[in-house]
Amino acid sequence: MARCRESTTKRDRFRYGRLVAGRTNWQTADVDRVVYCTARIDGADNPDGQRDQSVYINALRASGSVDHIEFGYCVSRVKYAPLAVRDRAGRPVLARPTWPIQVCDSAGASVPGASFMVSYAYREEKGSDVNVASHLLLDVFKGVVDAAVVISNDSDLRFPIEQVRQHVPVGLVNPSGNYLAGALRGQAADGVGRHWWYQLTAGDLIKCQLPSTVSAYTRPPGW
Repeated sequence: MARCRESTTKRDRFRYGRLVAGRTNWQTADVDRVVYCTARIDGADNPDGQRDQSVYINALRASGSVDHIEFGYCVSRVKYAPLAVRDRAGRPVLARPTWPIQVCDSAGASVPGASFMVSYAYREEKGSDVNVASHLLLDVFKGVVDAAVVISNDSDLRFPIEQVRQHVPVGLVNPSGNYLAGALRGQAADGVGRHWWYQLTAGDLIKCQLPSTVSAYTRPPGW
């Protein structure tokens, strides 16, 4: 989440000006503060991922690319669900028994309506959406922002973003390759107006990469 003011600094324009430059009625806006909401990877499940993430977080801090990092947490558990495949639209279709794998009763008769249950490792990031909403609402209702940029496609942010649009202009940046979540749509003139929407491209990400080495931190292989 980026907090914007009608003032400028060379550092902020260089770091994040690409997202706000050229936006209608935002020409004089520059980023005043950047809050990054994430969660630490569980090293017990993914030690390599935890190590690489730590390098990235330390590099962000060392480069001055963020002003504050708010951590949620990750949970890991075993869940149970019916086995399924995707149809052409990506919707789940339950897998039913058929030869060469068939489900039969004690008499050997087939049970065509049976389904296969599977257990799987489930990992989920918790708290990040709440942290984004909390920082956003606190900044707005404390009156310390002129505008805000939210980088997310999480539909759980629908209500706080709708409320914030009544008070300050909001730029919403979709960082995923998916369509914008319907709950996050709106009109540029909602509330106080001057809102905008944007979807990040691969080119945007390439242009904003950190250097291979930042201070004592080197980009992990494969990143």
